Amino acid sequence: MSAPISAIKRIFLSTLPCLLALLPAATGQTPSGSSRQDQTEVLRVNTDLVQTDVMVFDKEGRFVNGLRREDFELRIDGKLKPVEFFERVAVGTANEELQLTAARGAPSSGKNGAVAPAPLDRGRTVFFYVDDLHLDLGSLKATQKIITDFIEKEMSQNDEVAIASASGQIGFLQQLTDNKTVLRNALQRIKLRPYSVRDIDRPPMTEYQALLIDSYDREVTAFFVQELMRMSPGFSPDQAESQVRSRAHILLQQAAQITANTLFGLESLIRSSSKLPERKLVFFLSGGFFLDNRNSDSIGKLRRITSAAARSGAVIYSLDARGLVASLQDASTEGTFDVSGRLQHASLGELNASQDALNALARDTGGRPIFNTNALGTGLSRALKETSVYYLLAWKPDQETQKAGKFRSIEVKLKEKPDLTVRVRRGFFDIDPAMGATKVKEEKPAEKTPEAQVRKAISSPYPERAIPISLSLNYMLTSDRGMLLATSMQIPSEFLSFSSEDGKQKATVRIGGLLLNDRGQAGANFNEGINVSRDSANPLNGSGGNVGYSHQILLGPGLYQVRVAARDERSGRIGSAHSWIEIPDLTSRHLALSSLIIGARRLPLVTNTSGNGQPDAAKISIDRQFQRGADLRFLVFTYNAARAPSDSKPDLAIQVQVLRDNQPIVTTALKKMATEDADLDRLPYAADLSLADLPSGRYLLKVTVIDRISKTSASQQTRFEIE
Repeated sequence: MSAPISAIKRIFLSTLPCLLALLPAATGQTPSGSSRQDQTEVLRVNTDLVQTDVMVFDKEGRFVNGLRREDFELRIDGKLKPVEFFERVAVGTANEELQLTAARGAPSSGKNGAVAPAPLDRGRTVFFYVDDLHLDLGSLKATQKIITDFIEKEMSQNDEVAIASASGQIGFLQQLTDNKTVLRNALQRIKLRPYSVRDIDRPPMTEYQALLIDSYDREVTAFFVQELMRMSPGFSPDQAESQVRSRAHILLQQAAQITANTLFGLESLIRSSSKLPERKLVFFLSGGFFLDNRNSDSIGKLRRITSAAARSGAVIYSLDARGLVASLQDASTEGTFDVSGRLQHASLGELNASQDALNALARDTGGRPIFNTNALGTGLSRALKETSVYYLLAWKPDQETQKAGKFRSIEVKLKEKPDLTVRVRRGFFDIDPAMGATKVKEEKPAEKTPEAQVRKAISSPYPERAIPISLSLNYMLTSDRGMLLATSMQIPSEFLSFSSEDGKQKATVRIGGLLLNDRGQAGANFNEGINVSRDSANPLNGSGGNVGYSHQILLGPGLYQVRVAARDERSGRIGSAHSWIEIPDLTSRHLALSSLIIGARRLPLVTNTSGNGQPDAAKISIDRQFQRGADLRFLVFTYNAARAPSDSKPDLAIQVQVLRDNQPIVTTALKKMATEDADLDRLPYAADLSLADLPSGRYLLKVTVIDRISKTSASQQTRFEIE
């Protein structure tokens, strides 16, 4: 729905509604086309039902459709369990969240029956976790290439993607977003940060050799003992062995700390994603590392990650970024001369040992390892395809036997279908050990003030959805040469609590917002209360009334994120949203565009194509949602257009496209932009787009301006949805 201009507390430029009205379609073209009640984890214990996702493939690796509940046999800790809920689920659809909620036996509606609308064609949720602590230069380049190819070629229009790293060097850009500029910048921040656990003693000892020595491998231990005694004749065999073991232990302690950092980052990422109700796909890119349960709790960490992935609905695909590996020793690695061949023989299992953790994390979470291939992109594409649909199974837990620390194994088989492959999670903890440990600690009292609750919602990594908030960011150049950014929010009134006061229905909303740069440094902010009233003359009601708010600020060029939150003062329900915006640097003199400002306008029964007369005004759309048959009007300004030497005027052409799922479904011919009686420093262009022939769904409006004099182009795009 489009927000009435009168409902917005502050308006983005007092002249903006007039601009949308006074720039009719005749100046362009008219292209036409043929209460977050229960955001629990995917695998939920201590509730009516426990659920897990299952994928079934044939011999060619294709997903098998058409299976029924009675085809499956489910066992928990070897005990046969009846399947209480069964359904096929398609990832990224609006129905996925409803199906997951139904499988838990949980109610799907919020307080007073208000339910946050699920977007159409929601898209996939994909995380890239880069183990930059275990990447060499070649592996880093391979990692950057595979993620770049995904962003540019595989990422769908409605996907939400995040890039995270074990070292944390990505910083503030380590966030889930659909903005490709943010993802490109995040990827550029990953630099080579290899670690080495080799010490200064001779001969050189590798981490794997240290592992063998610590595990009492006789051959490797004997080699280093003999070498030490040869270089230091004063050592006895017992002294030399003690020295070798001590050296190996120190190396393993260093390595264990690095590995612990890698696993801790992965676990934190998966646990934080549990607030997202849908299934998540996690690509774990690493150069491999070793499991050392003698000097660390490696096995325990893997089990906790496996359980956390089950609870949050995350499936891990592990990619060995080293590609096709013949040997872990190369020309740059200082080797140890061993005429006896004992070290060479012992190193035969090194590659597999370095992949054990990656293999376990993938298979235990229902994913798959992608190893020993240079075609990592092919493996990633296959993973995206094979995880696009799954079966959802749920069963009743044994409430009386649940206890902390008990890891339950899951086994799913197909009856009388031995030629099919079943991929399922390996297990979960009844009660999350990490959650149990948290409860033991004395918790700090929560901040109770409304302002503090709004600040907490703003800082949350994922949006709060008890109140759905639409957020729109638009920038344009003002007459005094400053770039003005308008942050506009919209809240459906049915999510607010009204009470009768002085014969009117009134509600109070606490609004807060914060601007941050790409380093996470805070800038402008706002926080204030808004009083909302409704009566028969001002029907802000559950049938479509909206409450709007706008805040403006002058900004310099750069990449920014705006975070906003709203709290209903009576019910305490909170919603939040955040979005990115990139402000161009006009001092570069490169061709640039303002934001695409869009609004809704009803088509008249008879369209005046002469350009005369007063056009219908268009309402600015904050949520960018339109009814079928409506008319979308957009406005864009062009900056830094080159001037022709002959008449000092620009020569610009414009093209409009509408895309769905990355495919153009409307493309207009190039049209020359009018420049007469216009501000050549801020050339405006407006047009109407008929939505009558477009089905319901989410779309991308893309406008491209071509400067025929400088032979350059600039594009701007925005999303919109047809209900």
